[in-house]
Amino acid sequence: MNLRNMVIWGVIVVVMIGLYSMMAGGSRTNTPNDLSYSQLLTKVNAGEVKAVEIQGAQIEVTDQSNRKFTAVTPNNQDDLVQRLEKQGADIKVKAAGGFTLMGALFQFLPILLLIGVWIFFMRQMQGGARGAMGFGKSKAKLLTENKNRVTFEDVAGVEEAKEEVVEIVDFLKDPQKFQRLGGKIPKGALLIGPPGTGKTLLARAIAGEAGVPFFTISGSDFVEMFVGVGASRVRDMFEQGKKNAPCIIFIDEIDAVGRHRGAGLGGGNDEREQTLNQLLVEMDGFESSEGIILIAATNRPDVLDPALLRPGRFDRQVVVPNPDVNGRERILRVHMKNVPLAADVDVKVIARGTPGFSGADLANLVNEGALMGARKNRRMVTMRDFEDAKDKVMMGAERRSMVMSEDEKRCTAYHEGGHALVALSVPAADPVHKATIIPRGRALGMVMQLPEGDRYSMNFEQMTSRLAIMMGGRVAEEIIFGKDKVTSGASSDIQAATGLARSMVTRWGYSDQLGLVAYGDNQEEVFLGHSVSRTQNVSETTANIIDSEVKRLVQGGYDEAKRILTEKIDDLHSVAKALLEYETLSGDEIVGAMKGIKPNRDESESRRPTGPTVAVPISPQPSAEPA
Repeated sequence: MNLRNMVIWGVIVVVMIGLYSMMAGGSRTNTPNDLSYSQLLTKVNAGEVKAVEIQGAQIEVTDQSNRKFTAVTPNNQDDLVQRLEKQGADIKVKAAGGFTLMGALFQFLPILLLIGVWIFFMRQMQGGARGAMGFGKSKAKLLTENKNRVTFEDVAGVEEAKEEVVEIVDFLKDPQKFQRLGGKIPKGALLIGPPGTGKTLLARAIAGEAGVPFFTISGSDFVEMFVGVGASRVRDMFEQGKKNAPCIIFIDEIDAVGRHRGAGLGGGNDEREQTLNQLLVEMDGFESSEGIILIAATNRPDVLDPALLRPGRFDRQVVVPNPDVNGRERILRVHMKNVPLAADVDVKVIARGTPGFSGADLANLVNEGALMGARKNRRMVTMRDFEDAKDKVMMGAERRSMVMSEDEKRCTAYHEGGHALVALSVPAADPVHKATIIPRGRALGMVMQLPEGDRYSMNFEQMTSRLAIMMGGRVAEEIIFGKDKVTSGASSDIQAATGLARSMVTRWGYSDQLGLVAYGDNQEEVFLGHSVSRTQNVSETTANIIDSEVKRLVQGGYDEAKRILTEKIDDLHSVAKALLEYETLSGDEIVGAMKGIKPNRDESESRRPTGPTVAVPISPQPSAEPA
């Protein structure tokens, strides 16, 4: 429990105690010094009263022994006063109900505390310090230039997107340059791209470069359970923008508020739609906002409302894709600025080995490499650390503590050796980068291929070679151990090969029987908790032809892998033997093992223990190349 919760509960306890004392104040029990009215009269008649002090209905009595008592009398005290005068008692009278500050404080303290607790909780429910009147106020934050300032020098790998937003910054700095030829300031720019590509970082760089007020807010900050609150916050946000114009307003994850109106089974969401309508009006309505540039980011442009994307609102849609190999190299260099690097670190090789990585993935890779170097008490981060970090990010951490039997290690070695040998022998494949039988993630072994550069498409020869590589592990097990000893390790290989072959037949026109016709996508439907694969929009006859063509292509890959491994059976034994001995081989070491050259390794490297079998299926090798 934190200090804040302790204070809240302390206030609640004090309030409860105060209420109890206030309610129980009128039912005070008699103390030994309290007298009843009858006892008081007896003392007066006996002449035991020396002095009295009367204050309203309460009287304080002092007897002949100077002991003091208190009593409560009726409103009519004339008879009592007469008796006291006859006995010669000293009588003093004070005004009833005299006001004192402490008395008033004790009397009203419980009520004040109760009101304070109620106000506290109401402020918490209505957005903190803004209170009840700030419920519809904008939550946009004004960024300052001195706090974590980011510039375009900190953004790499998205040069085209950066050029688009640089023009916006130039317009804000020198609008006359563009207005001279009749150009108008753009109303908005929408940054579109997969997660982690640097959309928010690019927006922060705009704030750092523009030198104008920069408001930032998330799309979810507009959406509330009360209808009209989001629209009120949009109006207030643009009011703040008009006061600070020219300025930039950045809305992150705009799809939270900008979804297509009326979409979905249950109709639209009134609150979100009103918020979106207000945003559309403020951007380009009857009274458009001048001098305010709206920049938004999303990775779901397909769900945005068309009215939001038309010219006049988001005039520019800037695509921020995953970086290419050159972009990845620049991003790595940016993140490696503060990392001490060893002389053997080759940033280009790391960039080549990370196709499909986003900027966030590359930042994580550099961080993992630095952590691995620190874990080994190194002064600098080596290439080995980055390779291990890349393997960990792509395939999971090594499970060196998992004990495998010699038979299972031998089966895994031949399975991965089959993949590697076929990959080295087919006519069109990326170079083999690494083969290992050390379990990582859910796989007991894997073979990695390192492409020479980014690939955006594949030809027929590359696809058929890929099919043969996928079948290499299963074929190697059959040749060495026989069909009766084949494991389930090729299940993912078979699934991936089937998916590739089906795409070749139904989408890419690589079937003479079906021709250049696109058939329905192979979709998965969930039925009773299981995925059921169906081919849509085709007749039963066509579906049978598709299945036969898929089988033909996969069988062709199987036959090619079997031919290669049968011809190079000695090389398969050499590679498997080297994997059993060294557990991990680079591409050059695999080629050397086929020629009888032993890898040059440090004798101090740790080896994995052997022992009883662990019942974990062998998963196939992942490939670094895009499928």
